[in-house]
Amino acid sequence: MTVRQFTDTRDPYGCELILDLHGCNNLKFTRGKLGEFFTQLCLQIEMEKCDVHFWDDSGLPPEECQTDPKTKGTSAVCFILTSTIVVHTLDLLGAVYVNIFSCKSFDPQTAELFTREFFQAQDCRATFIERK
Repeated sequence: MTVRQFTDTRDPYGCELILDLHGCNNLKFTRGKLGEFFTQLCLQIEMEKCDVHFWDDSGLPPEECQTDPKTKGTSAVCFILTSTIVVHTLDLLGAVYVNIFSCKSFDPQTAELFTREFFQAQDCRATFIERK
């Protein structure tokens, strides 16, 4: 992949917070708990929660369920009025990957702290970028 560098004087369109959390409590990886996470996070960062969609093994016969540590878990997208919050959980690794993208500004420290505490993460790597 080639990364191009260029000078862009446009105002930021929005921002994205990328969180890689490890050592998490995998009891928080259910659809119900993720729904709570989206609701509470939106309150914390003052976003308007819209529609939520889940992808996981729910309702599948055991032989069709994921067993690979990199794919066994629940993924969910929460549409917010200003874009999306995406979560990928990995049950066997105790990891959660979160992307919060919005054209409305929000406090990334508030979002990171809340997310760390919600998933009871032992470790978190955060990356915050402006989108243009």
